[in-house]
Amino acid sequence: MTALESYPSAEQLRQWRHDFHRHPEIAFEEQRTSARVAELLREAGIEVHTGLAGTGVVGTIEGARGPGRTIGLRADIDALAIEEATGLDWASTTPGRMHACGHDGHTTMLLGAAWALARNPDFEGRVHLIFQPAEENEGGARVMIEEGLFDLFPMDAVYGLHNWPGMPVGEAAVHSGPSMAAFDVFTLRLSGRGCHAAMPHMGDDVILAGCELVTQLQGLISRERPAHQPAVLSVTQFHGGDAFNVMPATVELRGTLRCFDPALREHLEKRFREAIQACADFHGLTVELDYQSRYPATINDAEHAARCAEVLEGMTEIQRVHYDLPPCMASEDFAFMLEKCPGAYIWMGNGDSAALHNPGYDFNDALAPVGVVWWQALVRRLLN
Repeated sequence: MTALESYPSAEQLRQWRHDFHRHPEIAFEEQRTSARVAELLREAGIEVHTGLAGTGVVGTIEGARGPGRTIGLRADIDALAIEEATGLDWASTTPGRMHACGHDGHTTMLLGAAWALARNPDFEGRVHLIFQPAEENEGGARVMIEEGLFDLFPMDAVYGLHNWPGMPVGEAAVHSGPSMAAFDVFTLRLSGRGCHAAMPHMGDDVILAGCELVTQLQGLISRERPAHQPAVLSVTQFHGGDAFNVMPATVELRGTLRCFDPALREHLEKRFREAIQACADFHGLTVELDYQSRYPATINDAEHAARCAEVLEGMTEIQRVHYDLPPCMASEDFAFMLEKCPGAYIWMGNGDSAALHNPGYDFNDALAPVGVVWWQALVRRLLN
């Protein structure tokens, strides 16, 4: 590792990361985080633009070798509404808020690379450093785009990464196509006539209908999906009734539907709607459905994925690059950026940590210097 690549120090990165971890902020509320990111960028002499999607920050570094291509590097900055259970010295100081997905580490790695690149901008062209809010569920990437991200900061390519628990530090994964699934959510309400539990024939059994629907909807995955195309449908909430002897008039079901193929996504939504209407009709119920298509699938451009792999293979900090890992059924709003601009999204090993979105999770500080080197190596490979 060169002197340039080890700047800032691992200890400095650790201090930054622990500070972000102690002060987690959820979607579109990242005021302190955003201000701290902007402050650290300005300390490095980097031009800073704030306000996109409210708390988004974009820093720009001009290469010392003159005009050339422009690339974007993206880190997410938001936390989750989870109560931390790590017991660490740098644990969250905000009740019910936690960096349980490693965005504190992603932010730190990109800040570290920003400082190193600003110190020695020995490349052609321009780098935009994108610190994006609200990755978790709320589509901060989409909002940044709607508010002019790619108009204000035109890019030839854009890149993102995520830490990956269970994969050793020093390993990475690159997909030449889909890496993360599309993400839809639904809330449906079945309504009928409530009645005394001793006289079910006097009302409509919305509990029975809801239970049947939970089972029947799995037929969309087992019989409506081509066997070679992954998809998952999970009912995650079932609410209804509040007494032992009353059959409720309403039940509410919530859940998520995920897949990779856009045509399959459209087909499954259509059949989902038909299935719940058929169930409601059979039981004589009315149905209300709120179906939201949240995130598209995260699909890498094959050429840009190959460039990322080439850079990773050339890093002494990376001992192995995986090309055959299955894509993940979780979702990532970096997908919106890849819809507008070619690029790629990689995974970097976080070691033997708790799973993402787990109260016991913590980003591995050993990964931060590796990420700093990765971002620098990518810039110097693509803009030279």
